[in-house]
Amino acid sequence: MQKDLYVIVGLGLTGLSCARYLASQHIPFAVNDTRDNPPLLAQFRETFPDQSIVLGKLDESLLENASGLIVSPGVSIKNPLIAKQIARGIEVIGDIELFARMKKAPVIAITGTNAKSTVTTLVGEMAIQSGLNTAVGGNLGIPVLDFVLQKKAAELFVLELSSFQLETTYSLAPEVATVLNITPDHMDRYTTLAEYATAKKNVYKNCSVAVCNRDDILTDCGLDFQKQKLHFTLKQPQQNEFGLIQKKRDIYLALEDQLLMPVAELPILGRHYQANALAALAIGHGYGFSLNSMIDALKKFKGLPHRCQLVSILKGVFWYNDSKGTNVGATLAAIEGLGADMQGKMILIAGGVSKNADFSPLIPVVQKYIKVMILMGEAAPLLEDIFGQYVKIYFVKSMAEAVNLAESISKAPDIVLLSPACASLDMFKNFEHRGEVFMQSVSELKN
Repeated sequence: MQKDLYVIVGLGLTGLSCARYLASQHIPFAVNDTRDNPPLLAQFRETFPDQSIVLGKLDESLLENASGLIVSPGVSIKNPLIAKQIARGIEVIGDIELFARMKKAPVIAITGTNAKSTVTTLVGEMAIQSGLNTAVGGNLGIPVLDFVLQKKAAELFVLELSSFQLETTYSLAPEVATVLNITPDHMDRYTTLAEYATAKKNVYKNCSVAVCNRDDILTDCGLDFQKQKLHFTLKQPQQNEFGLIQKKRDIYLALEDQLLMPVAELPILGRHYQANALAALAIGHGYGFSLNSMIDALKKFKGLPHRCQLVSILKGVFWYNDSKGTNVGATLAAIEGLGADMQGKMILIAGGVSKNADFSPLIPVVQKYIKVMILMGEAAPLLEDIFGQYVKIYFVKSMAEAVNLAESISKAPDIVLLSPACASLDMFKNFEHRGEVFMQSVSELKN
């Protein structure tokens, strides 16, 4: 990298991490953000009191005088001013590409529309169970460049990567890479599902082992992939596959015809989590973890907050927080995963910011499993238009109202599921805040 001026486009957590890294390498940089008050601005100014930062709009003259642009994931490289620099031959990269150019240890790279945080964390636990000094981060938790600045001697990096990060990543070369699943998301940024899938599949570039979802053709790494390929599936596994085998009344996680453990021993219920467990097993197997250490990790892993998290059982009614269900695919997986084994009916709390999503794929599972939908936020009228002919609809103005209403219309052994299929920013700070308000409201119900 030439030590000329680099412009970080977009502040926030990733931008600040890039700034700290560039400063540590004595590389001159400036920051440009379209927002007047971007996240972490005060922290940036405290850390870099003399550093140039331009706010309110992209500064074309600044971009044109840069040696390269380091674009934060939240900034689209289709922005006309950024696209203009790409056309001029100016290098446009992101934090993952910066990391890739100096990484000292192997990488497992995980992407997908849904479950990538859960699978990334689970694979990290498997690596630790295998005795490896492991750093887990990327789009999840700690930005990768912060690992570098902390000078942690990791033997393995397990990274969650978003499609936005993968758009500006070229030389990562993971040991193992996977696309867990592809369902429509961020359609306010991508023009087609194929374009979105292509961005995700950048993760396979130069990887040694590709792990693909046999149940989702969009995740396939392609016929021209010449290295090792593994699959996971919720069907019976074939050669080089992890899947499910039924023996008498029990269903087992399996590698080819080798039974590994009964799904009943997994701490988390639902078919969607069985898929996560199989994906993690395939990834770990591809890297070389022992089956025993991976199974031990599976038995201990309790899941992540806000991902189909069992919050409470009140009067025989099961309350689940899936606030991370910010898109149609996530909500579809949650409903199918819980619905397949439930004894009662399901009440779904949904709504928020639609992100131009197509909600029609939810119609079959709504018809099959949902008895009532409780809707809130900007997308509520749109959701009523789509689902009102299939289920009873209620509108609410707050999460507390939604929870109280759900309690009044539920009975044992029903499930109340918060899985909004929408972003949260119309009513909440983020999906975590939305989930916390839900859990607090549930805790205030009388048992």
